[in-house]
This record gives sequence, structure tokens and C-alpha cells, in this order.
Amino acid sequence: MEDRTYKILDRIDSPQDIKTLNIEELRELCAEIRQYMIECCAVNPGHLGPSLGAVELIAGLHYVYNAPEDKIVFDVGHQAYAHKIITGRREAFRHNRTKDGISGFPKRSESIYDAFGAGHSSTSISAALGFAEAAKLQGLNQKSIALIGDGSLTGGLAFEGLNNAGASKADILVILNDNNISIDRNVGALHDYLLKITTDPRYNKAKKQIWDCLGDGWTRKTLQKVVTTTKSHLVSDSGGALFQAMGFRYFGPIDGNDISQVIETLDRLKEIKGPLLLHAITKKGKGYAPAEQNQTIWHAPGPFDPETGERIKNDTGVSRYQDVFGEVLLDLARRNPSVVGITPAMASGCGMNRLSKEMPDRFFDVGIEEEHAVTFAAGLAAGGLKPFCNIYSSFSQRAYDQILHDVALQGLPVVICLDRGGLVGEDGATHNGCYDMSAYRSIPGAVIAAPKDEIELKDMMYSAMLADKGPYIIRYPRGYGEGSDWENHEYTELTAGKGELIADGTEIAVICAGPTTARAAEAAEICRKETGWAPAIYNIRYIKPLDTGLLDKICKEFKTVITVEDGSIIGGLYGGVCEFTSAYERPVKVRGIGIPDRYIGQATQEEQREECGLTRERLTDVFKVEYEKISKKDEKVLEIKN
Repeated sequence: MEDRTYKILDRIDSPQDIKTLNIEELRELCAEIRQYMIECCAVNPGHLGPSLGAVELIAGLHYVYNAPEDKIVFDVGHQAYAHKIITGRREAFRHNRTKDGISGFPKRSESIYDAFGAGHSSTSISAALGFAEAAKLQGLNQKSIALIGDGSLTGGLAFEGLNNAGASKADILVILNDNNISIDRNVGALHDYLLKITTDPRYNKAKKQIWDCLGDGWTRKTLQKVVTTTKSHLVSDSGGALFQAMGFRYFGPIDGNDISQVIETLDRLKEIKGPLLLHAITKKGKGYAPAEQNQTIWHAPGPFDPETGERIKNDTGVSRYQDVFGEVLLDLARRNPSVVGITPAMASGCGMNRLSKEMPDRFFDVGIEEEHAVTFAAGLAAGGLKPFCNIYSSFSQRAYDQILHDVALQGLPVVICLDRGGLVGEDGATHNGCYDMSAYRSIPGAVIAAPKDEIELKDMMYSAMLADKGPYIIRYPRGYGEGSDWENHEYTELTAGKGELIADGTEIAVICAGPTTARAAEAAEICRKETGWAPAIYNIRYIKPLDTGLLDKICKEFKTVITVEDGSIIGGLYGGVCEFTSAYERPVKVRGIGIPDRYIGQATQEEQREECGLTRERLTDVFKVEYEKISKKDEKVLEIKN
């Protein structure tokens, strides 16, 4: 990365430093922050588009308020890059989202300026209300601000927070950063409502008439300030009514990319007591043409050339699991008219955009509403359809009650596809899908499938479509598959609870879940070549129900069993195998390899696997060590006998 010098940004080491700047210098600072973000994210990819759009809002917040005493709470954290750069992490931002670098999301342990950690959506209002009430009870003179995007506002928790905050009369400012898009284009009634506010003909007609009469002189600039203060009156009947009904005073909309307007508005709101909502219109990707023109791709574009905007693709020739899911779902929908797809705002990320384009009437993007997505799917199933509900594994944690109560308890045939199962890489601890197998394995009647490769994902989706009860949960990882020829594979119905032998071996049985099977098989082959010995490798396929017949056979033939899983070592495959050996009193040693009982930070997926012992090389070492233990024990027994 080029070490470019910046006239103003290089002098900013804390929020106090920006308070000395005039408006023109602040505008230049915002432009420099954008350029710096682009340069850094070109090398270390991150959530670029959202953060580009929120620069003036964040600079204005730090100019007007006094963090860390005043609490600025971010929602999700996709918008927070300017905040990190301003709050003493300018140089550290060069290593954003890398191993041992700073997190891509606000993190309390990282900085005193990160008031509340975030990574999932819709939490900011509730947390900011907590800060406001805590300050009140302790007699502290501090402000509490929540910055939330319009996409996050669709989440039910956001409305729970609004409802409580409005009724409490707490001193809280909610800033609605309205850029008309979250990751994919926003959908739903709330989005239409906010769009109605910003396009209200009374406001826009008045603005045009006044502006056409004025030209570019002093009078126009003066009246611009007047119009800013009267916008809320022009749109209050159709705009702020919702928020006002919930107990908030509504202000706006303002231009959230105009630093002068942002600062002037915040400065006035700072002195007003009670629940306030400021509606700010911003442009996602602001200041970088490629990001403005294709906002979905540039939400998190991966590496790119900052000068040309050309994205640098790592084309391995191998399909991503997300692409396999999308293609297979579309094919199943063509074959079966009852198949429908549901996603909580992740259509392109999970691959369901294919279905949305060809069969829009059988595709449902419900917004960032995981709980609703699952219960909606349950209703579709009860109505006679076959819903495939795709949710990122870590996001599905929010819908646990719906999976248990609305799907499982009623035995409804809902297929829940958990994308991003296991270690996800640079997004880190907030997004790692470590806990799904442990969480859902306790649900009676649930099926939990973990495909070892793309072919098994295809077959499991087909088998799930044929199942008459649910939930049928399929969990698979982020990123590229194992390279199997899934496109030419004919569908095969798999029996839930039936595993398979992958490779013969002696002394040790290795039982694997998901794509860890391929790495374990490679490790076994290395052992065979280097020592002449190799463990037996099994693909369990289903975490629930477990193949008890296969486990019984393994326990009779082997004295040592090693489980390998890309999930929490507590309660997943390892827990299931230990429960089996204990219940049936099988005299075998069980060792588990998986994600340990701690949070795994941001790094590449390979670096995370190395930390957890899930790489081919680390597995090879474990297999050899366990075999040496058995060999030494056998030697001692032989000595005693002799």
C-alpha cells in the first residue's frame, strides 16, 4: 500500500483534533478519509460502501459530541470505518480485519471509543437506551446516540428499542442513516415509507420553486439553512408520524453527506431533551464512482484496484458453496412447483438471487428479519409449500425460538439452510458460525446435515425437498468447495442418519463432519505415505440423527476415535459421539478436534483453521501422535507378557 501523505488526516489522532477545524477543513478531512478508506480496503477488503456513505455523519458526531463520555453506538458496524480512523486507529486501519489487526466492527476491548460491540443488526437503539438510563440513574451528564441504517431498522429488535425508548422519555438521539439500501436493495413497507418521506412532493416542489428563483448567491445559502429547519414541518404528516406516534420527536430529512448541515443540526439537537430521531439521507458508496454505481457489489467488494475500480478476482475454477446452493435451489424449483425460497436480506450473498430473477413470485426477501423469516417459512409449509429458508449460521441464532417452537414442535417440513457454517475468516467472532450444530442438536425431531462437498450439498437439498417433516437443517461453509463435479451429478436421495466409510485404516477411526472430511482424508494419506500407517476416515453426514449403527461398528473395531468438525467442540459431533459411547458403555477413547471454547478472532479462514487445529498439517500431526501413543502402549503390554 502506498504511503500517501494527507494534509489534514495525518494530524487527526483523536476526536479532539477535529474540533479545531473549520467547515472547509472538515470537508477536506471527509474527502481524505474516503480516499484513505479506498486505499486500505483495496488491499484488506472490508465493508467499503456503507462506510463511504457515513463519513460526514461520523465526523459530525465527533465534532459536536464528546466521546468517549458521550456514547456513540453503531448498528452492525458496517458504517464505522471513519469512526475507527478518527479515534486513534488511523495506522491500525491498514490492518483492518487481519489476524492480530483491528476488528472490522466496533469492539469494546479494542478502544474506549467503541461504546458497544456490534456485528449483527438492529441492536443500537436498545443499547443506546441502556446507556441513557444508566447515565440518568448515576447522575451523569452524558449523551446517548444510536446510528442505525434503514436496512437495520427493519429488524424487530430495532422496533422494540424504539417502542421502549419512546415510552421511557429518555434522553436519546437515534440517527436514521437512510441510503435506500442495506446489502441488496431494501424491500418492505418500512422502506417504502422512508422513501415516501424523502420524495414527498410538497417538500420537493417547495424546494425547487425557491431554488429556481435564487441563483447561487448569499440569499440562496441563507435560505438553505431556513429550509433545513422547516423540512420536518413540510413532511410531518406523511413522514415523521410513525416515529412521533412511538414517542419520538422527528427531525429531517437532512442531507447526511453535507458536513455543514450535519453539524448545525446535531448542535441544535444536542440541547433538546427526550427521545429524538434525526432522519439523514446519505449515498452508499459516496465519493467513489464504482461504489456509487453498483452499491450491492461494493458493499464488500473484495480486493480491487483503487485507481480503476477493477475488482481482483481469485478465480480458482471451483464453485462456491453459495453458488451451488443457488443453482440447485433454482433447479429444484423448476422441478417442483411447491418449492419457494426465503432470505432475510441476503439474496446475493447466499445465491438466492438466481431464483429471484427467474421466479420472482416464488422468492421472498423479508428484510433483516431472521425470526420472521423462519415463522413465515413455517406458515408457508403449513399452507402446503416446500420452503427453503436460507440464513447465515451466526444470524440464525436470533431465530432459535422460531426454529424450535414454530417449526420443530409442529413438525413442519421447512428446510433451513445455514450458510457460513464454521469459521468465516475476516469478519471474525461476530460472524463465525460455530454454534449451530450444538444449538440445534438438542431439538427433538430436527435433522442436521453437514455435506462433505458440493455433491452432498446437492443431494441433501434434494433429500430435504422430499422430507415430510422438519426442520431439515443443512449447514455448509463460506467460500469455495472441494472441486467435486456436482453439475453432472444426478440427484441421489440420502437417508438421514446414515454415514459412510471414506478410507480404510487401522487402530484409529476418524469421524468427520462437513468439508473437514476432505482435509482429514488428505492427512490420512500423508500418514500412509510417511509411516505406512493410516487411520480410517468416516463421513458422518448427519449430526442428527447420528448413525448409531456405524458408531457401534466403529467402537467394536477401534480403541481410539477422533472427531473432526468445523463447529464448537462443545455439544456438536464430539458431544454426540461421547454421549453414545457413554450411554452404551463402549470402552473407547474419544478425542475431539474442532473450534475450542473461546471466540476466534478475525483472520483468513486458513489462519483460523490453523489456530483450531483443523488444517491438513495439524490433523496429520494429531493422527501421528495418537498412533504413537497406541504403539507405545502395545509395546508395554508386550513387555509385560514377555
